[in-house]
Amino acid sequence: MDVIVVGGGIVGASTAYHLCKKGVSTLLVETDHTGQATQAGTGVIHPWPFPWDAPTDWAFKLAAAAHLPHLMNELDQDGHPPGYEITGSLSVETQESDSAFALMDSLSRREGFETMAGVHRLGPGRAHELFPLLNEHDHGILIEGGARLDGALARHALLEAAQERGLHLRAGQARLLWEKDRVSGVQVGGEHLRAPVTVVAAGAWSAQLLAPLGVDLPLFPVRGQMAHFALPGHNTRTWPGVRFGTHDFHAVAFAPNRVATSGTRRPEAGFTHQATVTELSYLLNTALATMPGLGRAGLDRTRVGFRPATHDGHQLLGPHQKAPGLVVATGLDGQGLTFGPFQGRVAAQLALQEPTGLDLEPLRPDRPTQPS
Repeated sequence: MDVIVVGGGIVGASTAYHLCKKGVSTLLVETDHTGQATQAGTGVIHPWPFPWDAPTDWAFKLAAAAHLPHLMNELDQDGHPPGYEITGSLSVETQESDSAFALMDSLSRREGFETMAGVHRLGPGRAHELFPLLNEHDHGILIEGGARLDGALARHALLEAAQERGLHLRAGQARLLWEKDRVSGVQVGGEHLRAPVTVVAAGAWSAQLLAPLGVDLPLFPVRGQMAHFALPGHNTRTWPGVRFGTHDFHAVAFAPNRVATSGTRRPEAGFTHQATVTELSYLLNTALATMPGLGRAGLDRTRVGFRPATHDGHQLLGPHQKAPGLVVATGLDGQGLTFGPFQGRVAAQLALQEPTGLDLEPLRPDRPTQPS
């Protein structure tokens, strides 16, 4: 085996796919953790950077925005539909905002932002037309290139396509092997599996994998609870993803008649996997305040997931000086579905010591981190 990937979420699946595409002998170890972020992600795809993003994040996000539609089309053409659709992205405000529109419009005209396509100001009534759950008086800004992604389908498509190209799969809890002053692979059950390079892409559980080696990864879980609503009689397939700026809240529609909301944030909850009444109450109240039309919907289900967060708000991507033979790819917090596919591609390049075209030094997992 040339490379072992630990973690079967969107990042691990993408890493494995990009390795297998190049003919690299790859083993992926799927760890059965309850609350995997990929399965619980909302699915609103808005990958473009903003002027206040750090230069490293700016370059990474622009590259990711260009890569994602290409990868999704590649999977689709290969017979593995990834659940990706360009539906537009709608930013909703109760009052018209000239500054918000000017910002989005100016960005869409810059080099590298071609995937944003057009940006349009929507007056009262038009936003409600596109997303009928909104208040009829809401204003909006529509970004044509916004999309939605079904995380479970995308993960499945990547793994199926990788298996067709020779990917080996193991299920079980992995433990990193340490031999001759380096990571030499993993132990799964009683089996020792060795490779020159191991990629840890286990999301919020990545720190637990490295801890037995004496490596303190600056990562912690943020528990999120989200809600899905059923809307019988509605066809939600073409509805855009929605962001409510004043509430820091998102909603995304899936066919045939379902709407999902973004989740709560509980960084102090650890790995406690429990849907709570308090969080559900917050979700319902916020959903009704932003989307009055949901009053006629049914609560389909709630989900709980653990997002991998860092103290300084930046991802962990690269080798670790205390663990030769290891590449770490995690720390995307609530943006895993948006940037995870590209993070996986970069992790595959790092595993093969290929140039990435990015300055990844500020994202090294062994950097000192302070709360942002």
